[in-house]
Amino acid sequence: MPALIARTGYTGEDGFELFLKPEHAEGVWKALTEAGEGVGLIPCGLSCRDTLRLEAGMPLYGHELTTSSPLRRRPRPGREVREDDQRGRFVGREALEKAAERAETAPPRKLVGLVAEGRRVPRAGFSVVKDGRVVGEVTSGAPSPTLGKPIAMAYVDAAHAEPGTPGVGVDVRGTHEPYEVVALLFYKRRK
Repeated sequence: MPALIARTGYTGEDGFELFLKPEHAEGVWKALTEAGEGVGLIPCGLSCRDTLRLEAGMPLYGHELTTSSPLRRRPRPGREVREDDQRGRFVGREALEKAAERAETAPPRKLVGLVAEGRRVPRAGFSVVKDGRVVGEVTSGAPSPTLGKPIAMAYVDAAHAEPGTPGVGVDVRGTHEPYEVVALLFYKRRK
């Protein structure tokens, strides 16, 4: 059957995505799973894909990437906002400049990795704390099969974003669990 096969994926692993007509999906799924049985291929769900994405430090829309200002991704907003836009194609420039004026009063936040010292898993929306103060928010969290401990990505105040920052924790249902601030990626596939 005709299909577009892309060597892409959102897991940090070597992978493929297949794009085909919906009416062909079930037949292709069955053929692939049967062909892979002898080499250990087993189906997995969205949760597995999301855990792999998190281990690879890949941001996801609705979690690390939102409709909030790209100014949150300091020191550099990223490739979605070109500061050298000579052609004037960036239609959000005026709104972003106004947001920048308002943001100067708030501490900048950076996206960091967090690794648990214990076994409690942080979830999106949990507060990152230091010395009894909220200094950030978890955007994604899960147990990491690769590392054998819970991990998370979070936006934290820049003052607490350096890897190894002492005393950082996550409020997990009223208990401040200790976490180590680390640089993203948690895991990188060997080539």
